Amino acid sequence: MFKPTRLVTLISALLLLSACGGSEQAITNAPQLQPIDVAATPQINVADWHTYTTRLSSPNEVALRARVTGVVRTVNFKEGDTVEKGEVLFELDDRTFLADVASLAAQVTRAEAALSQAKSESARALRLSKQKAISTEEVDARVSLTAQRQAELDALRASFKSAQLNLEFSKVTAPISGKISFAEVTQGNTIRANDTLLTTIVATDKMYAYFDIDERTWNSQFATVTDTDKLPVKLQLLGSQAQPIIGQLDFIDNAIDNHSGTLKVRASFDNKNGLLRPGSFARVSLSSGELNNRVIIPDKAVGTDLKNRFVLVVNDANTLEYRLITLGNRYGEFRAIESGLSAGERIAVNGPARVGPGMPISPNNVTLTLPESISAQVVAMTEIESTQGLN
Repeated sequence: MFKPTRLVTLISALLLLSACGGSEQAITNAPQLQPIDVAATPQINVADWHTYTTRLSSPNEVALRARVTGVVRTVNFKEGDTVEKGEVLFELDDRTFLADVASLAAQVTRAEAALSQAKSESARALRLSKQKAISTEEVDARVSLTAQRQAELDALRASFKSAQLNLEFSKVTAPISGKISFAEVTQGNTIRANDTLLTTIVATDKMYAYFDIDERTWNSQFATVTDTDKLPVKLQLLGSQAQPIIGQLDFIDNAIDNHSGTLKVRASFDNKNGLLRPGSFARVSLSSGELNNRVIIPDKAVGTDLKNRFVLVVNDANTLEYRLITLGNRYGEFRAIESGLSAGERIAVNGPARVGPGMPISPNNVTLTLPESISAQVVAMTEIESTQGLN
């Protein structure tokens, strides 16, 4: 039999082992907190840009047609090239026009001779009338014949000028400088005056972007703006990752459309490098120039809940909270926040992909590095405005 002291010792050891096992099981069953990247929201001075969609258009477009009827003899351009104003693009068979010019030139010469004779006879008749050696009727007839000969000569000279123009028009020249399309009509085909389309030319040194601004936005942001202010406008082509092209607002319509409640405006963009093409879909953004403090967060931190946009805010207990927000402008992979967040608040950087409201987390603190493009846009706009102010 065990002695009482040994029995007490054995019972105590068993109780201790049981307690240790229970603690280890409790530790093992404790929930593991999800590690989440957390960052404090920064704030920066940015300009509020209002973005609109548009199609680019050329300041000058020409559908080229010949002014005379004829047969195409040569096509003198390479399709898709840039042509200069006055360059001969099409040549028609000009033999008929040359013959007309030669015929009318001869008729003009004959009419000039007839007029010269009529003038001589008229002058002789006037001298004889002073001597009463010729009747008044004869004098009137010769004076009238001189006037007729003058009219005939004027008519022939006009026809001769028209024939010369037709000969000139047998060479179809570029009315503007720009990029030419393909030839709709090739050598040997007959074209009709002012009817047959030959090709099209678009001016490409500058591009226009027309777009409509709603009345509320215009009155609140741009009411004092005029087209002489040359307000900066950014243009981004569809699918392009290049830096936006900076242009200027150079036209404001004279009335608000009472059907749509919008005001049509136009921005112009330099296109010396030829990157812009008429008809291209583009997004244009303009700003009144005011800088405002805005909280900036990564776009991936924003969640969507039906019609709402939200972020997950980390409270002092490291628990996620649901927070409705109003989004502002996009800056690459970042978004400005109009309302719902304050600077310095901690948010789940990667959004609600793996976590949700009310979930305790293990925060992994990271620092948000804002892209230089945000500051660059503000600086670029300021530099443009400063340059315009100097001009």
